[in-house]
Amino acid sequence: MSLESVHVHPIVETMINLTAGAIGGVACVLSGHPFDTVKVKMQTFPGMYRGFVDCSVRTYRQDGLHGLYQGTMPALVANVAENAVLFACYGFCQQLTRTLYGLERVSDLSDLQNATAGSFASVFSSLVLCPTELVKCRMQALHEMKVTGKTSLHRQVSTWSIMRSVMQTEGPQGFFQGLTSTWLREVPGYFFFFGGYEISRTCFTKTGQAKGELGVVPLVVSGGIGGACFWLAVYPVDSVKSRIQVLSMAGRQAGFLSSFINIIKTEGFLALYCGLTPTVIRAFPSNGALFLAYELTRRALTNQASNH
Repeated sequence: MSLESVHVHPIVETMINLTAGAIGGVACVLSGHPFDTVKVKMQTFPGMYRGFVDCSVRTYRQDGLHGLYQGTMPALVANVAENAVLFACYGFCQQLTRTLYGLERVSDLSDLQNATAGSFASVFSSLVLCPTELVKCRMQALHEMKVTGKTSLHRQVSTWSIMRSVMQTEGPQGFFQGLTSTWLREVPGYFFFFGGYEISRTCFTKTGQAKGELGVVPLVVSGGIGGACFWLAVYPVDSVKSRIQVLSMAGRQAGFLSSFINIIKTEGFLALYCGLTPTVIRAFPSNGALFLAYELTRRALTNQASNH
């Protein structure tokens, strides 16, 4: 029986998507966090490193393997929260899109319509992602902030220490530094993310086969392609977001547009692409693992729910 032919209650379906998204978020972090750490360091301090390998080696020599996994806890919270909300809202937005286009089933949606649903879903997931990602980015770039004299915080700090520092110096609103940049990244980015994923799945689906029946390799490859499409489309926006969130430790930063223009004027347009290599490399294993975990969990939970 294909997944498309299984019917469960809408509330149960939302809970299934939320759970599967959360498990996918864990898989995404565990498979690609060191690459993300290097990305954030290179985005925030592009003149400090010669490239991906140089940044990776120097980080390892400075802090060991722990340095590459700095910020793992807030990253786990960020990805679990984001993907749980994202995929729960993705299912809802698919149903909404299906209704707007007068279609009978979600499986009748085109790849473009699925991409649009994913883009709408990211509006909500950004609200839980921004605060947790701010803490993660600050932990990842703490060494560089210390070296440049932009913070007095000790290098070996906990997630709680960063959160307490934000609350004391900036108040609750400090956790939402970079929210505009996050929306500017997520909304168009997830259009390409889900679009790339769905188009890839369509290419792998044989005649008479449903997308929900695809095996492990097509799911991992499709997830990797979706992740690469996301980052190639919106990477400059992410660079500005990372800088705003990290450098706001030293004082409130200008808005997205002012920061964007300032980087281009002082460092050139290519500075916005610093750290792209580890990001694209990371996109394949991390997003492949994300979608594999999501799809397999969703299938198992949906089949179990349909039997009760």
